Amino acid sequence: MKSTRTLFVAAALFSLASLAWSHDDATLDKAHAPNGGQLRMAGIYHYELVVAPPSADARKAPVTVYVTDHAGTKIATAGATGTVTILSGAGKASIALQPTGDNVMQGEGSYKSTADMKAIVAITLAGKSAEQARFTPMAGNRP
Repeated sequence: MKSTRTLFVAAALFSLASLAWSHDDATLDKAHAPNGGQLRMAGIYHYELVVAPPSADARKAPVTVYVTDHAGTKIATAGATGTVTILSGAGKASIALQPTGDNVMQGEGSYKSTADMKAIVAITLAGKSAEQARFTPMAGNRP
């Protein structure tokens, strides 16, 4: 009886562990991002970051973040605040994000879109705690 219970608990824990791995960065990089950006988990949300096409020089360009739940349902961004910090080469840009649509946060700033570019997105939805995600938007690992 005890071994049956132990086996059941072990099987349950193993199946739950697979759920935790199902949303890692490698899995999200293989997923279809509806707006052509890169997907990342941020707490209970998915953020999709869309940046400007590659450019060797810093230029003023938009940054857009789409917020959904894990099923792809749009999450309202009204009343939200956010920032994106872009690191590219030796350059760093901090861009404020504002709600611009149902589930959209957008800002504009001067930055380079290079292969080594990294971005950190932090968004606080109305009445919620801040959530953060890290991106490598120009990495060649997306479909």
